Amino acid sequence: MKKDTDFLKQAIEISANNIKKGGGPFGAVIVKDGKIIAATGNSVTNTNDPTAHAEINAIRLASKKLNTFDLSGCEIYSSCEPCPMCLGAIYWARIDKLHFAANKTDAKNAGFDDEFIYKEIDLPFEKRSLKTVQFLQDDAKKVFKTWLEIEDKTEY
Repeated sequence: MKKDTDFLKQAIEISANNIKKGGGPFGAVIVKDGKIIAATGNSVTNTNDPTAHAEINAIRLASKKLNTFDLSGCEIYSSCEPCPMCLGAIYWARIDKLHFAANKTDAKNAGFDDEFIYKEIDLPFEKRSLKTVQFLQDDAKKVFKTWLEIEDKTEY
């Protein structure tokens, strides 16, 4: 039976092989009940998709394979500590446990620095470097009200 170390080593191996394919140095593996559900690398540059990080790609594959958006019971093994986007996706997917090898400082030292995002999230809209404007809030809140009134909706 494979151990946590084996799955994390596989994520690292995927990250190394991904560089040879023109992708970024990141890999992720999702496991459920001791079996690999998804194993993939980062494909941002290969697909011109800035959201195609290894963890996001693995979540997409696992969700498709399991035919669910709820990955409860799964664990994710990442070659590197997930960025804010990927960490958010891991929470949204309800993955039970995160294992990672390199940390965000290691990533920063390799040219992948997410610190500015962490700082931006905490700032009020008017102080963010991304011009952010909120309007039509009441119109959008009506849609949420409609959502709340639906009795047979699929919660997520």
